[in-house]
Order: sequence, then C-alpha cells, then structure tokens
Amino acid sequence: MRAGDTDAYAVLVRRHAPMAMRTAVLLGAGGDAEDVVQEALVKAYRSLDRFRTDRPFRPWLLRIVANETRNAHRGVVRRSAREERATTSLPPELIDPAAEVADREEKERLLAAVQRLPEAMGRVVVCRCLLDLDEASTAVVLGVPRGTVKSRLSRGLKRLREELGSTREEVDHA
Repeated sequence: MRAGDTDAYAVLVRRHAPMAMRTAVLLGAGGDAEDVVQEALVKAYRSLDRFRTDRPFRPWLLRIVANETRNAHRGVVRRSAREERATTSLPPELIDPAAEVADREEKERLLAAVQRLPEAMGRVVVCRCLLDLDEASTAVVLGVPRGTVKSRLSRGLKRLREELGSTREEVDHA
C-alpha cells in the first residue's frame, strides 16, 4: 500500500468506510458526513508515509475523520445548532444494527441527550458507547490521554443517567 498500490488502499477503504461514516455522523458532521469522510480518506492516503505499521489502521483513520469532522464545523457550531440537530434522527442505515432492538423513540432520546453533552464529553461517549471503540482506540481517535477518556466517559455516563432517569420518571407519571 505504501508503495502506491491503490488497489490495496481500496481494500482498506471498503473495510473501514462504513465505520468512518458512522464516526463522522455521530461526531456531528451531519449532512456533510460524506464529504468529511471523503476528505479524510484522501488525507489518509496522502499521509500513509506517516502511518506507523506497528499500530492498528482503524484508530489512525478514525482520528483523521474526527479531525476533519471538527474542521468541517469549527466556529460554526453553536449550542442552538446542536440542540436543533438533537431533534433530528439519524438515517436507519447509519445506526448500529445491534441497536435496532431498542425502541426508536428511546434511541432518539438517547442520541439527543448525548448531543446535549459538552462537546469533548460527547465525543468520548460516542466513541466508546455508540462506535464501540475500546479505550485505547478512543484516545487515539480523539487525540487525548486514556485517563481523559476514562474521566470524560464517567462524567458523561453519569449525566446521561441523570437526564434519562428523570425523563423516564416524568414519562411514567404522565
């Protein structure tokens, strides 16, 4: 692949593009997700000489996707825009198939709650819980230490439990 074999790179793209797309969408790229992933794949190809072959490819690629996602909406995303996106649901093909068992309303409420978290905390929750990345991969993708991943995940899950717990109680009393 490093020698310029585009067919070898195409195999990697086919293998990792669906996860890259989910990552871009869940990290906030919205309607720009395809463009973000395309740009990330091009940047990854151009940066292959910097890829360390002793490390896994997927976290390296997803970090590029995360950076491109952040670049795509840096300075544009405000709290009101995040709340507006929270009310829209993801297309079914971008939701993890294992999550289809859960009720659609519950998924939308969970996604909305995750999107209301502070951005740094929400990114960790997305990577660990929605993309099912391990701690080390999440640290690589987001470019933060593993300890930061642990603390942000803990605080994020606590906030989600509090928010969704109170919401459930309100629904039960209604």
